[in-house]
Amino acid sequence: MAESCKAANGSTSILDSSTPAVVASDATLGRHVARRLVEIGVKDVFSVPGDFNLTLLDHLIAEPGLKNIGCCNELNAGYAADGYARSRGVGACVVTFTVGGLSIINAIAGAYSENLPVICIVGGPNTNDYGTNRILHHTIGLSDFSQELRCFQTVTCYQAVVNHLEDAHEQIDTAISTALKESRPVYISISCNLPGIPHPTFIREPVPFSLTPRLSNKMGLEAAVDATAAFLNKAVKPVIIGGPKLRVAKACEAFVELANACGYPIAVMPSAKGLVPEHHSRFIGTYWGAVSTTFCAEIVESADAYLFAGPIFNDYSSVGYSLLLKREKAVVVQPNRVVIANGPAFGCILMKDFLQELAKKLNHNATAYENYQRIFVPDGVPPKSDPKAPLRVNIMFQHIQKMLSGSTAVIAETGDSWFNCQKLRLPEGCGYEFQMQYGSIGWSVGATLGYAQSVPDKRVIACIGDGSFQVTAQDISTMMRCEQKSIIFLINNGGYTIEVEIHDGPYNVIKNWNYTGLVDAIHNGEGNCWTKKVKCEEELLEAIEIATGEKKDFLCFIEVLVHKDDTSKELLEWGSRVCAANSRPPNPQ
Repeated sequence: MAESCKAANGSTSILDSSTPAVVASDATLGRHVARRLVEIGVKDVFSVPGDFNLTLLDHLIAEPGLKNIGCCNELNAGYAADGYARSRGVGACVVTFTVGGLSIINAIAGAYSENLPVICIVGGPNTNDYGTNRILHHTIGLSDFSQELRCFQTVTCYQAVVNHLEDAHEQIDTAISTALKESRPVYISISCNLPGIPHPTFIREPVPFSLTPRLSNKMGLEAAVDATAAFLNKAVKPVIIGGPKLRVAKACEAFVELANACGYPIAVMPSAKGLVPEHHSRFIGTYWGAVSTTFCAEIVESADAYLFAGPIFNDYSSVGYSLLLKREKAVVVQPNRVVIANGPAFGCILMKDFLQELAKKLNHNATAYENYQRIFVPDGVPPKSDPKAPLRVNIMFQHIQKMLSGSTAVIAETGDSWFNCQKLRLPEGCGYEFQMQYGSIGWSVGATLGYAQSVPDKRVIACIGDGSFQVTAQDISTMMRCEQKSIIFLINNGGYTIEVEIHDGPYNVIKNWNYTGLVDAIHNGEGNCWTKKVKCEEELLEAIEIATGEKKDFLCFIEVLVHKDDTSKELLEWGSRVCAANSRPPNPQ
């Protein structure tokens, strides 16, 4: 006999009422959390232990399908959960109360900005301490314990404070299901004395989530498709551009379906690199205003109609608000909304459904792509130099390009690597991630840890500047403990180069480290790690050959010494425009 019950997310699930009501000794809150994480696809939890979360961690590591990855600090644990979620679709991290929560919150804010479902679990105070006048350690010295919760309210889509077993099941399930539905981080605080206590609500095997799928308004979908088709079919040279919201809309395949049907040239916004297949026959590169792929901006900005699927137009992606686009020419498709030519707007429409239906209504029009072919001139190659001459960055990325395949993935740190990695042509199956909306320097170390842990069959190639590396270097240690085989290119140019090009000052110069020496010290003879310092092309080629050959199963750390002024031309242009945007005087009152 079965009975139907309403899940916390509003969907219907089936419970077998024959399940024994007797509370088994392992029917605990801690085991329920562990089982839920495994059910939604989490195999690794990134954590930093603290006295308020230790009992919970005991239950998580007791779950056979879950592995605890102990990180060196909470910020990196959050970045690792971010990187993990980019590949697996969801990530999780566990820290202690306040000192851990407020340390990880910067990473959670970044995950929020990138629409990543991260389950952030905090071990909270003992239930007996709530509502008393007691002052606890790991707090700011007040008897009110809500400071951490208030901080998380603005960077998570749901917050649950679990300090009663009676509603713990509902709160935990609601939080996790909300993270999956909204594709945003959630905050769960669990009192430290609850994880090991059995309770009747925690049946031995939790019923898997059955999230109610979102549906498009059928009439609105038809109207939006008809209006968009009429607008684009009368255009002479339309184009389509993919944006970062393709991921959260789960519309990447629908975008390709549309591209195949319409014949338009395909471009990608910088923060969507990796979401649109670059091996497509009509792919023309990255549209990034004045720093676009050569000839891409000319085709996009001269078009008489353009469809942007999931765009984010901020000051960075618009190069200091300098894009030469006109709203009356644009169809802007967001995950749940379509706006045509700055006029008719249609809501309650899923991007995936819209793109699939639009593909059936558009006339094939290759005019813009034919124009692109007429003006296209292949990029030049960097001039050859003496193999023993000081290494140039463009030479380095020329060789990184040759390393890419379907079994690799690229992580680009905030900085000049944004621009150099953007120029890499990704082969089919090659992953690519960077954090453009939030742009937190140091993100890539933790993200590389998390991403590599989620895709053990791929080799991650991370390009990290020296300034960013100094922020989060410690979790190179965790990569070694996890026996990861990533290749990290540490680009040592003596400072915060991206900030130099926006606004220079002595604060952009950093203390030089012996980076390979640091990693060797962290290695300490335990595990597989290989380091190399290179100063010229000859040494770089030798290092790449070793890293991809005899050391292919090692974590490889290659420190590349380059001149402090060796930057991409795109950064020079972008930096000057962003500087101009930042320096605008106040509007007259």
